[in-house]
Amino acid sequence: MALSKQAKVLSKKQIDQLLWYVGTLRRPLRNEVIVMLSVRAGLRAKKIASLTWSMVTDADGNISDSIHLTDKASKGRSGRIIPLNMKLRQKLEDLLDEAKQTRKFDIATAHVVTTERAAKTSAQSIVNMFASWYSDVGLIGCSSHSGRRTFITNAARNISTVGGSLRDVQMLAGHSSLAVTQRYIDGDAAAQTLIVNMM
Repeated sequence: MALSKQAKVLSKKQIDQLLWYVGTLRRPLRNEVIVMLSVRAGLRAKKIASLTWSMVTDADGNISDSIHLTDKASKGRSGRIIPLNMKLRQKLEDLLDEAKQTRKFDIATAHVVTTERAAKTSAQSIVNMFASWYSDVGLIGCSSHSGRRTFITNAARNISTVGGSLRDVQMLAGHSSLAVTQRYIDGDAAAQTLIVNMM
């Protein structure tokens, strides 16, 4: 993917703005979970659409500490375990409580993201939602992939502070090679200037 074609990385202020906006729309809780699955778990539109409650709950039916993403919900064989961000976990708990109120809810098979007409949604619908939301809040050059790029970039910038490496970021992203992960990471011009001046 050429640099000019890559989705833009979001700042914290832009993420907060987007979360506030989707919270004002119909199905606010579901919308917030969609955004957070993108920016706080790094999921692609296809994975968000394919995510079932069984992938985010434990044996007791409670929200787990991680997402157990199966190969079926992923691209190829990129199934993996992603630790759940605390804020995302809380939103999933609220959404699960809401989902349990619907008729014929089955935690073993039900999808996390539903529509008013269907028990699940499509990847294209998720892409369209993001396109509409970004347009409505005036964020230009953003797409459904912006959240994923933001997640990977932020993970790469902070992983060394917790004793990890880019290999850990690669595993979180579900990439087959480190080279692919590196293409997702947005550079930091200020950091580049600081490091050059330290030499």
